[in-house]
Amino acid sequence: MSFLFVILGFISLVIGGEFLVRASVGLSFKLSISKFVIGMTVVSFATSVPELLVSLNAALNGSPAIAINNVIGSNVANIGLVLGITAIVGNISVSKTFYQLNWPAMMLFSGMLYYFLSNDNKLDSTEGLMLFGMLLLFLIILLRKAKKEAYVDEVNETLAMVSFFKIVVWLLIGGIALFFGSHWLVKGAIDVAQIFGVSEAVISVSVIAIGTSVPELAASVIAAAKHEKSISLGNLIGSNIFNIGSVLGLTSMIKTIEVTEPEILTRDIFWMIAFSAVLVPLILIPKKHQITRVNGFMLTVSYGFFIILIFT
Repeated sequence: MSFLFVILGFISLVIGGEFLVRASVGLSFKLSISKFVIGMTVVSFATSVPELLVSLNAALNGSPAIAINNVIGSNVANIGLVLGITAIVGNISVSKTFYQLNWPAMMLFSGMLYYFLSNDNKLDSTEGLMLFGMLLLFLIILLRKAKKEAYVDEVNETLAMVSFFKIVVWLLIGGIALFFGSHWLVKGAIDVAQIFGVSEAVISVSVIAIGTSVPELAASVIAAAKHEKSISLGNLIGSNIFNIGSVLGLTSMIKTIEVTEPEILTRDIFWMIAFSAVLVPLILIPKKHQITRVNGFMLTVSYGFFIILIFT
């Protein structure tokens, strides 16, 4: 039965990713803003909902390690696994916005999370409010910047004629499919992991994190296959920022999250920061302003090494 939940989860998440991409491209026409920005807002928020639900439920049910490691593991998976696989599907071009705003913001949020957790081994409501407030500020800056730039993408022109009603329907279908798909996948993955006697902390940073990152994988691979590369990168960077700012921010505002597993601050969070930091040199080498298939392969292999490390 556990394996059946995993299969159903994957199918639902792929369907949800497809509808989210359609809705995102349609919104980019309606709102006259870059698809990159749509990827970092609408898609990023929708694909971060599974992390939010898992972390909130974990915190309320006395499993703070899952609440934190779910986000940390998901952020590592977004870059190492999801971005790696997406780049293997096809080279991803990188715009100046990545260097000027998106990457610095992701590093800032990662640094703030480490400081808050290492300061007193917990994330309280005040710190959560600060993270969430920073997220809102980031979105305001992002949208204002997008309106000033003449950023044009090659898109499916037929989506320019899609009505707002259909876009809303697509977003609802995508959101519902992602919600149930993530629930089924995480449930099945936890059961399978427990059969092999894996600890709660390891489950959260690996199995659950991968499960809640599947929406990003589905949306990004589908976008890349359709040559919507700006959404692919924007979705992933935006999702990492949303995971910290909204998932941990909102969860800690409801209930203080305590660090109960030492590996969170001595190992896991440094892997998250390292995967985020390495993006810039990867983009510049060997081909500037692109995440190549070689880069994608390196990221995927590195993620595999991370998974092996936490299980040993």
